[in-house]
Amino acid sequence: MPLPYIFIQGLLIGFSIAAPVGPIGILCIQRTISYEKIAGITCGLGAASADAFYGAAAAFGLAVVSGVLLSGHIWIQMFGGIALCYFGLRTVRRPFVSYVSAANKNHLNWNYLSTLAVTLTNPMTILLFVAIFASTGFASSSDPVYISIFIIAGVFSGSMLWWLTLSTFISMIRTKLSDNVMERIGRIAGMAIFCFGVTAAVASGIEVASYVPWFSFI
Repeated sequence: MPLPYIFIQGLLIGFSIAAPVGPIGILCIQRTISYEKIAGITCGLGAASADAFYGAAAAFGLAVVSGVLLSGHIWIQMFGGIALCYFGLRTVRRPFVSYVSAANKNHLNWNYLSTLAVTLTNPMTILLFVAIFASTGFASSSDPVYISIFIIAGVFSGSMLWWLTLSTFISMIRTKLSDNVMERIGRIAGMAIFCFGVTAAVASGIEVASYVPWFSFI
């Protein structure tokens, strides 16, 4: 199979996994609105890096990494839910400023690392990559290593393409909105992020509780 074709297939996989709007998408939108386009891009870079990590774990058959992530997925998900709650509340409570420069190294590093961490708290994504690779015949044990490398490069590029598209689109809209409208959108996004966090934390909490030996009194 030609390498460009393999790369394009990986690109389509990465784009399709990143595209559905969820907490990370809303987080990217919120940061683009509250700051600059570069803030949304670095946010997307963190998400794309996490997608590439999970894709690599699936493509290279990293059973140890997969096992650790999946065995501890409840606690990882709970951590991610709590983190989303924090980001949501921080957004809602932060005083709105019509223009805040994001061209600050520390701020961009925080954007990248925080989004990377939150995206990694969804270890079930690795199962999605495994299922996709299995159904397409990609990254089989008989393939050379460079085949898997091209696939992962495509996954990262496809995911990053989506985040670049989203950040650019939101940035274009941002310039046409009044401060009041941007403030409302930002706060609504913050509330949505908080709700996603509560849902994830509660779901993982319920799953943890199911393993606790409760005593029934008759």
